[in-house]
Amino acid sequence: MTALDFHPLTRVVFGAGRFEQLGRLAAELGFRRSLIAADQGVLAAGYVTQAVRLLQSEGISSSCFHAFDANPDTSMVEAGRIFAAAQGVDSIIGLGGGSSLDCAKGINFVLTNGGAMRDYWGHGKARKPMLPMIGVPTTAGTGSEAQTYALISDAETHVKMACGDDKAAFRIALLDPVLCLSAPAAVKAAAGYDAISHAVETWATTKRNPISLAFSLQAWRLLDSSFEAVLREPEDVEAMGRMLLGSHLAGMAIENSMLGATHACANPLTARYGATHGVAIALLLRHVVAWNRGAVNGAYRELHADLPLRLLELLQAANLPVRLRDTAVPEQDLDALAQAAALQWTGKFNPRPFDAAGAREVYQCAW
Repeated sequence: MTALDFHPLTRVVFGAGRFEQLGRLAAELGFRRSLIAADQGVLAAGYVTQAVRLLQSEGISSSCFHAFDANPDTSMVEAGRIFAAAQGVDSIIGLGGGSSLDCAKGINFVLTNGGAMRDYWGHGKARKPMLPMIGVPTTAGTGSEAQTYALISDAETHVKMACGDDKAAFRIALLDPVLCLSAPAAVKAAAGYDAISHAVETWATTKRNPISLAFSLQAWRLLDSSFEAVLREPEDVEAMGRMLLGSHLAGMAIENSMLGATHACANPLTARYGATHGVAIALLLRHVVAWNRGAVNGAYRELHADLPLRLLELLQAANLPVRLRDTAVPEQDLDALAQAAALQWTGKFNPRPFDAAGAREVYQCAW
């Protein structure tokens, strides 16, 4: 049996209306001066104002940082560090989608340990303690609140760096599906499909183990049963709750088994063409599953009798692009994309050995 080392680092508080507990939970952790890293959409939705009020009710002051976008990069993290240092914060709250959660973790790295974000590329490179954090996702997608890694793009090369450390774990993940209801339909679709990909990819990686498989399977069941319902009925709190919990469990699966070739092929599409991560994932996932099938001994059938077909059905229900040719990617660029994909870290954990030739096959099938 596969050896493993399972040590949950994050308390999970889940349920509709649980966001109202933010102030009390922060006080329990000793927060006094908090940085709130929140994206512009969350600010517009009024959740930042609500968070400030909840913290104030417990005597906790807060400063808000919003100067980052959907793919936070090293320059944005550095701007956050400068802002947080000037405020003298003792804690951080990531409020929003994956960009907010990753940016919060990135700021924590450089604020507490110094240097630049690229110094933490890899795992376990933070030598000093980091500030306590609470993660409050407002999309059911990345599962970043369950992970010790921050995905930060290099502002110069646009390469996505996975920077991880156990000290970067959120102390509490506060999961309130009500916060996810206000997300635009396109965001729900792309983020939700990303979560689905996490359940599928972690199910078959070379690092999978009994713990990760339990998370992957339950995540798949929750996501597969609720994704179409969320798109059909945007105010369905129960369905959104299943999506949010499924997303979190898929994030826990990533933490214990990593990802594979889908993410390796998706990252160059974001770096070179600015493709939304979830859209890039959606274009590729079913083709990677088909490409991997001979290497997984029927494992995909445990999720669905015809997983590529089911993934296509979910893609069509989400109204996401079906082919690469329907996007801005020209066929003549596939070779260069394949070379970039072969260098991505997650490809190392794919069940079928993955290289540039394999990436080229996947891109061609997707095109």
